[in-house]
Amino acid sequence: MCEFCLKQARSLKPSKSPWGPEDEIGRLNLITPESRAKVLASIDITQSYDLSVDYFMGMPSWSAAGDPPYQIWMTHTPTGNVNDDLMGVSKESKELISYSGDAISMYTHCGTHIDTFNHFGYRGEIWNGFNEKEHLGSRHWTKCGPEKYPMIVARAVMIDVAAAKGVDMLPESYGIGEEDLKDALNKQGTTIQEGDIVMVRTGRMTVWPDRDKYLTNSPGLNIEGAEFLAGEGAMIIGSDNIALEQNPSPEPDNYFPVHTYLFSEVGIPIIELLWLEDLSKAGIYEMGIFGTVMPLVGATGAPIQPMAFPIKK
Repeated sequence: MCEFCLKQARSLKPSKSPWGPEDEIGRLNLITPESRAKVLASIDITQSYDLSVDYFMGMPSWSAAGDPPYQIWMTHTPTGNVNDDLMGVSKESKELISYSGDAISMYTHCGTHIDTFNHFGYRGEIWNGFNEKEHLGSRHWTKCGPEKYPMIVARAVMIDVAAAKGVDMLPESYGIGEEDLKDALNKQGTTIQEGDIVMVRTGRMTVWPDRDKYLTNSPGLNIEGAEFLAGEGAMIIGSDNIALEQNPSPEPDNYFPVHTYLFSEVGIPIIELLWLEDLSKAGIYEMGIFGTVMPLVGATGAPIQPMAFPIKK
């Protein structure tokens, strides 16, 4: 395992990347042609699992801080095109061609998405020494945007903490620590390898899409659990809840301690709102995952649709 992966204790300061002063993707550098080939050779392509949620009006989203929920509206309807005369074509043409069009608006952290390192930092500084003063424009960051992320092809492990404890869903605000993760891994007979995507199941999706039940006081990873997974060599950490970590934060002066640690100190992106229920029911804990991040230049997060294929027995 790489020396950097073993240095997981918190410092509350952004780290310099071991991949050089221009690095913007952290541990995603562990994805190589060789690692992708190894994953492709190991999976059963006859089975696939979509780990993303649908986007729809009223879906649970991070809107408590004033961020916009998912919205969709029609910009063109067949009858409207005829009546509004927007197209500059004949009435006969508009009546023949039933044209529909629409638009969407949403927070970039809506639905199943991956976070980037400019999402959180310490005192104006983010991963690898990039900072607000030099690298934040009037509309978006010039560093660490999702457009820099490679196609994600990697081995993945699901840690079904809820199932290991014999419950459908962990209690509200439960903090998942090192022993919880080790216990679940032991019961599953699963190990973490350097460069893995690690997905933690809390069971929160069993109440999806009930906004009140899903969003409030979510169980999730605590800082001890995050340090453990970072030390084991996790490349990406994801979960089925709204923000990966337990809510509310147990730390009075840091409302997202897991986010700040993973992004700024160890260079690990986060995937949130993963649909892990089908994997849990099937008892599938090791798989290959494929996903392409929407290249929203300079954004702090972007939608991703991860597809999982079980490892061949």
